[in-house]
Amino acid sequence: MFGVIDGTGFEAIQPEFNDCFIGHARVERLWTGARWSEGPVWFAAGRYLLWSDIPNNRIMRFDETDGSVSVFRYPSNNSNGHTVDRQGRLISCEHLTRRVTRTEHDGSITVIADSYNGKRLNSPNDVVVKSDGTVWFTDPSYGILMDYEGERATSEIGACYVYRVDPATGAVQIVADDYVKPNGLAFSPDESLLYIADTGVTHTPGGPAHIRRHSVDPDGKLAGGEVLATCSQGIFDGFRVDRAGRIWSSAADGVHCLSQNGDLIGKIRIPEMVGNVCFGGPKLNRLFICGTASLYAVYLNVNGVSPV
Repeated sequence: MFGVIDGTGFEAIQPEFNDCFIGHARVERLWTGARWSEGPVWFAAGRYLLWSDIPNNRIMRFDETDGSVSVFRYPSNNSNGHTVDRQGRLISCEHLTRRVTRTEHDGSITVIADSYNGKRLNSPNDVVVKSDGTVWFTDPSYGILMDYEGERATSEIGACYVYRVDPATGAVQIVADDYVKPNGLAFSPDESLLYIADTGVTHTPGGPAHIRRHSVDPDGKLAGGEVLATCSQGIFDGFRVDRAGRIWSSAADGVHCLSQNGDLIGKIRIPEMVGNVCFGGPKLNRLFICGTASLYAVYLNVNGVSPV
């Protein structure tokens, strides 16, 4: 069944969250049939959304003009996170090939990063592009821990880092080396801050399940790194930031909305574990939500940062 789903809705924890949602708007399930949905990215020119179905080795496509869903790419190399660069090209993290790629306008694939100091990456997970064209991505080991979302292998690097790629030289640089399992990441609207999730608790008992906040120097180096918020239900996986600086993050019970200070101000209840979200629609006021098996969406009284 598609359309408005029982068990969903808004939960205001702080009064300020009431200004973020529309009273009569409801969460809609747009499609179901995935094994693990991730990495949504909005393409404004075509009014469509792409997202990953990682275990099924495919990228799905939702067309907002008619509500249809189709397979955009199969096989997808067990793609996970996606973003769009300033030229409107798809940037993808691939578990199976252990690389970050760019899909050119003619459909050809360019490899952005697949190694560091001659050693293969683990399994790039999520990615963002800064306004200066630099590509920032996380590289936990989820895609090489089992064959379900990639291919079992031993880490050549031996750790999980966050990287930055210089678009002019292609040089790959470590920007954060003190994460257990770096996962989702997003810049603040003015790009002065970078938020990074650590989901180390998935394989380390008592490990991190939080989002950290770094300041971004003009030369691309990160400073700070204090814990901004710890997830109260499951883990913070993928997330996006709206124009007011609030963080909209996946969690086990739906989507959590955090203030700029990291306070949990509200939730969007979803009847599946959520893997990632992104803003879309012509006004970037529609939040697309990747549940475990399904794609959901809801209109909000906030706007996302473009590109998303």
